[in-house]
Amino acid sequence: MSMSTDTGSRLRALYDRDGGVGEIFSGKADDYNASRPDYPASLFDALRNTCNLSSGSFVADIGAGTGLLTKGLLQQGFRVVAVEPNASMRKVCDRLLHRFPGYRSVDGSAEKLPIEASSVDLITAGQAFHWFEIDKARLEFNRVLRPNGQVALIWNDRVFEDPLHRALDELFAQFGGTKRAALAAHEKRGDVPKFFGTTIPIEFTWPHEQSLNQAGLESLVFSRSYMPERDSSPGREISHRLERIYKDQARAGLVAVRYTTMVKIGRPQ
Repeated sequence: MSMSTDTGSRLRALYDRDGGVGEIFSGKADDYNASRPDYPASLFDALRNTCNLSSGSFVADIGAGTGLLTKGLLQQGFRVVAVEPNASMRKVCDRLLHRFPGYRSVDGSAEKLPIEASSVDLITAGQAFHWFEIDKARLEFNRVLRPNGQVALIWNDRVFEDPLHRALDELFAQFGGTKRAALAAHEKRGDVPKFFGTTIPIEFTWPHEQSLNQAGLESLVFSRSYMPERDSSPGREISHRLERIYKDQARAGLVAVRYTTMVKIGRPQ
């Protein structure tokens, strides 16, 4: 199974000139933390029950970002290591989560985990799978997992038929360029079966929703890796367009951003 066959390879290559995957969200950490959705309680119940976890179980959260998923795992009483290659994102994560006794963070990636072999009960990846080099990640995950350890790939999928998401998609398509196109191709998730191999993962889905004010909606858009910077000429046009979208969609000062949370759980083989 060649690494060149995974659709994420094209996406990752587009960021090489910007410093590679580890630098993708430099400068976007605050927008990311202010606007990206958390995860529903049902997800954590499913992880606990399906993966036979208990208080003190050791979880590695890969591509942890600012800790949106990490926080939910810590609140379950798990010990969690947040693995994040971007220093700015990891700094925000540390600031927000250092108070949890089971928390620590490391500079690492799916392909290079600074974690002891056979030590992890669960590996999670929320909104991060598209950055993985599949073959290398599978090897590393199986190296650090305990014999009964599992992997949970998690997404908050936007509800594309929702009027707000249709309006945002027009912006993403217009201003996201080739990076947006590559990510859209990867969102079909054809690489998930390649990652799990002969394992057929268990799948769960739940409706999820967040409410954002106008500043939050703007942060949500500019937190996307492929979107221009705010202070650029395209960024100013995006902000102007977002003002109109917000006025059209807001109710009582907030817009409802609807998602479907999905998890696929299994042991790659």
